[in-house]
Amino acid sequence: MAEEEHISHIRSGLTSQLPDRDPEETAEWLESFDDLVETQGTERAQFIVRSLLQRAGAKSVGVPMVTTTDYVNTIPVDQEPQFPGNEEFERRYRAYMRWNAAVMVHRAQDPSIGVGGHISTFAGAATLYEVGQNHFFRGKDHPGGGDHVFFQGHASPGMYARAFLEGRLSAEDLDGFRQEKSKEGHALPSYPHPRSMPDFWEHPTVSMGLGPMNAIYQAQSDRYLHNRGIKDTSQQHTWAFLGDGEMDEPESRGLLQLAANEKLDNLTFVVNCNLQRLDGPVRGNGKIMQELEAFFRGAGWNVIKVVWGREWDALLKKDTHGMLVDIMNQTPDGDYQTYKAESGGFVREHFFGKTPETKEMVADLTDQEIWNLKRGGHDYHKVYAAYKSAMEFSGKPTVILAHTVKGYGLGPHFEGRNATHQMKKLTLEDLKAFRDHLRIPITDEQLEANPYRPPYYHPGSDAPEIKYMMERRAALGGFVPERREKHAPLELPGEKAYEVAKRGSGKQQAATTMAFVRLLKDLMRDKEFGKRIVPVIPDEARTFGMDSFFPTAKIYNPKGQNYLSVDRDLVLAYKESPAGQILHAGINEAGSTSAFTAAGTAYATHGEPLIPIYIFYSMFGFQRTGDSFWAAGDQMTRGFIIGATAGRTTLTGEGLQHADGHSPLLASTNPAVVTYDPAFGYEIGHIMKAGLERMYGGRHEDPNVMYYLTVYNEPIVQPAEPEELDVEGLLGGIYLLAPAKVDGPRTQLLASGVAVPWALEAQQILADEWGVSADVWSVTSWNELRREGLAAEEEAFLNPGAEARAPFVTRQLAGATGPVVAVSDFMKAVPDQIRQFVPNEFATLGADGFGFSDTRAAARRYFKIDSHSIVVRALQMLARRGEVDAAAPARAFEKYQLDNVNAGTSGNTGGPAE
Repeated sequence: MAEEEHISHIRSGLTSQLPDRDPEETAEWLESFDDLVETQGTERAQFIVRSLLQRAGAKSVGVPMVTTTDYVNTIPVDQEPQFPGNEEFERRYRAYMRWNAAVMVHRAQDPSIGVGGHISTFAGAATLYEVGQNHFFRGKDHPGGGDHVFFQGHASPGMYARAFLEGRLSAEDLDGFRQEKSKEGHALPSYPHPRSMPDFWEHPTVSMGLGPMNAIYQAQSDRYLHNRGIKDTSQQHTWAFLGDGEMDEPESRGLLQLAANEKLDNLTFVVNCNLQRLDGPVRGNGKIMQELEAFFRGAGWNVIKVVWGREWDALLKKDTHGMLVDIMNQTPDGDYQTYKAESGGFVREHFFGKTPETKEMVADLTDQEIWNLKRGGHDYHKVYAAYKSAMEFSGKPTVILAHTVKGYGLGPHFEGRNATHQMKKLTLEDLKAFRDHLRIPITDEQLEANPYRPPYYHPGSDAPEIKYMMERRAALGGFVPERREKHAPLELPGEKAYEVAKRGSGKQQAATTMAFVRLLKDLMRDKEFGKRIVPVIPDEARTFGMDSFFPTAKIYNPKGQNYLSVDRDLVLAYKESPAGQILHAGINEAGSTSAFTAAGTAYATHGEPLIPIYIFYSMFGFQRTGDSFWAAGDQMTRGFIIGATAGRTTLTGEGLQHADGHSPLLASTNPAVVTYDPAFGYEIGHIMKAGLERMYGGRHEDPNVMYYLTVYNEPIVQPAEPEELDVEGLLGGIYLLAPAKVDGPRTQLLASGVAVPWALEAQQILADEWGVSADVWSVTSWNELRREGLAAEEEAFLNPGAEARAPFVTRQLAGATGPVVAVSDFMKAVPDQIRQFVPNEFATLGADGFGFSDTRAAARRYFKIDSHSIVVRALQMLARRGEVDAAAPARAFEKYQLDNVNAGTSGNTGGPAE
């Protein structure tokens, strides 16, 4: 029983729960099946078994789902296609790549440099990549369009090593590995970073776990472009190379259902199953390949296992009683790892020696021949068969689980060792053994001359194997990876599209969310430009007032809408379509961010610009998917990120985990994000227009940014755009909205977003009740004011002899006298970003701490950010300066009952409450 429990999670267990009441009859059935396989082949056998399973279901014979198969190759030997390449040439330059990749990392670990790198990942995965490079990966110049290849980040040295053989990188470039500033001009980033190497890398894949979900949404994006008639992507394929340890990331597995539901057969995952994560075995006591097989099959994927190389074929054919397969099934991953760190004799004794029959199977093999029994991921015949099968399979995405050895070929100090991921350099003996294994024509003298700097090897561009390699890439459409920024021209909308934002809401009240949605609707109506907009919405469109888009723009669904909608008779009926414009990811911020990234990089991946506009609960943006936005910045995504229901006190009723008081601070950590906190619709209009011109106008020196706008759900009367609006100030981050109305002691009120009406109310109270003269400034971006101010300081630091440039906020506030009170619906640290650039006495009011459920007025009084709190704070500062009666602040505090949350009046009860 203990043994059965031990292996139950690594085998299908189809018969283990049932008694065999007639073993003789069972043997006859099995013998008949074996004869079918022998005489008619595995393909016919597959059909018969599937037919029997189908009939069993129809007859209500309970047959459990087969989630795992035996620990052998999915594709039988008799179904393997002939390998079409020149095996000798491919073996040669694959060896050169593996040598150069390892040497590049080794040289970077010279004691005078010491920047590290990863030797073992590419050594174990070289065959997986090279079969793709030689026979499958399509380049940008292929008539059907280029493939999207998500390279495993730690294998990047191998991609550089190939580019060196292709003539795209020099030896000097390889010596710039991980030295991006000190070797500028000849520098290579550690991992696939498009921002660091914009003509080479296309998809960032480190942080681990982001590559799988971004690959899924890239494949979906290709279908979206095709179904909407923007580009024919029918021949393009997305490949994602992943690690078995990486598959423990929730992001790696959490979005598999989308690929299955949308039948993304243009997507292939290749999981490098070396059985190791960064510190040791992935599943020492289990079998990660079996686990992943069950998981992916259960998620609706086509699964192909590549477990054993061709050297095992003869042994498995002799295994007529299944004893060898049984040992393969029962051996845990920890033992498989150990076998590759030992010897052929050790494998003979501890693996084959488990039964007399299996030990006899290898009696005529030498220990070296046993050692040479390869794992499937190192056999280009087996890998080619898997890739070809994946490309020909339709109706489902495919995952290929390839069994490999981490550090393959690097010698006994590296192969399969727990510490191999952290090992950065080889000893002199390691180098010599590795050279001999790969048959690299480099002498002992060359290696001994400087063991820290063994030479790279290139046979010359005229070598027959290099000519063959270049011919293969030419036939497939050019180099991979490669990134291109040239895209189809995009005509931006004219002034008419922004009129709705400029004229305000008249006598009606409208939240800035609604002002934004109305503007977006007009932008989408633009005949040419509108179709380029990609609204990305998690399951909250009605909260944001975007359900009005459903009947016209429609929700993208490649299957269309094959049901009778419950709200079909309503004006705002839910409508799905293969040509739908809206990407509706469901309750799925991670998927939405991936969809945003895929759309926002279409200008480079497809040469077709799209403008993604991702709108979400602001609390669940940068806080929840900040890592993905960082990757989006790396990939140079362009688009608009809309943090709706923003602010700590604005979303009444929802409570602590919905109350966003800090997203601008989180956004400020991403250098690619331009952040705004607009108060009014006309501000949103100018910001959107400027963002489109920057990202897609073709004139800005840095178009590769994302615009983050916070919008609110509290309705106010949206004012029309002022006659003499300071547009430069608005876009720069601050402009004078309402000059003081009376003469008296002077103060400056700086507010952003939903806090601007409180500041205007405070201005009136200060004037009417205290005789204080207050200017109100709309701060559209605390973040951008800080960024520009820091840039001015940096310029002054680097140019000590030149006259220092004053920061923009300092120039805007020049002549604005009196103390400053800065307020927002965010924590104090948000306005405090500009404190050092303002010479005036500066006080901040903010919503620090956790949010909670209550009325807007009570919450604002609790946090002391409402209009009366602004008044009291301004009076305190003026009293300290002797400009108002010293008793005024206390009188005001008592008059307005500032310590009573029920006395607050700032805000209303309108707008949607979840």
